[in-house]
Amino acid sequence: MMHAKIAMLALVVLAACAPEPPQTAPAPATPQLSAHLREIYSATEDDGRLIPAVNPKYLSEDKARQEVEYWTDKPPGTIVVDPWARKLYFVQKDNRALRYTVAVGEDGRGFAGEGHIPYQRDWPSWTPTQNMIKDDPALYGPVKDGLKGGLDNPLGARALYLHRGNKDTFYRIHGTMDDSSIGKATSAGCIRLFNQDIIDLADRVRSGTDVVVLTRAQSGQGTVPPGQPLPPVPYSADDFPNPETSVGDQT
Repeated sequence: MMHAKIAMLALVVLAACAPEPPQTAPAPATPQLSAHLREIYSATEDDGRLIPAVNPKYLSEDKARQEVEYWTDKPPGTIVVDPWARKLYFVQKDNRALRYTVAVGEDGRGFAGEGHIPYQRDWPSWTPTQNMIKDDPALYGPVKDGLKGGLDNPLGARALYLHRGNKDTFYRIHGTMDDSSIGKATSAGCIRLFNQDIIDLADRVRSGTDVVVLTRAQSGQGTVPPGQPLPPVPYSADDFPNPETSVGDQT
């Protein structure tokens, strides 16, 4: 019974950082991928857990992590999140950045501006809020004391915890158990990456790393040289139906 409850949790929205239910649209055709791309998203062992390879139908050369040109006055080591373009940039020197594709949904605009990452967690646990337990005790009651980290946990292999000042924003940058979501507006708020990508990013991040989350008006900043028009925002109104929704509690 407990296993069945945990399986159900994998298919519903789990507060700000949880996956949404799988979509019923037909899966895209499997693209032709380079050997290098297949290698970096292959199955990998981490802390005794075997992370499955990313299904090639959810990959593309553009979606893969890669070094790109990026113009910003932020120092190397800064994370810049563009929720509207569903990209995350880890700033390098000489107008370069490592670019990762992310998933983020309507609550992704619940936080914008600057923060920092005081700590991260490997295979983080997840705990439902009291409101969630109250609203659906049958579903969340069995894990009211927390869901241990693992392949079935919605936070994936790593979680970076974003604070502003001394306060937790409840905004996370984390892995995912749902590779099909990456590049889409299918996260309820936090920023998700392929597990292979969040491990790569977490290895580069240090305590105190600065984070900048762009607004819609700022979307595309850094992708073109200063003085050039920003590219159009690649989103539809259906992606973000409720601009007033804010990020919910998450542990």
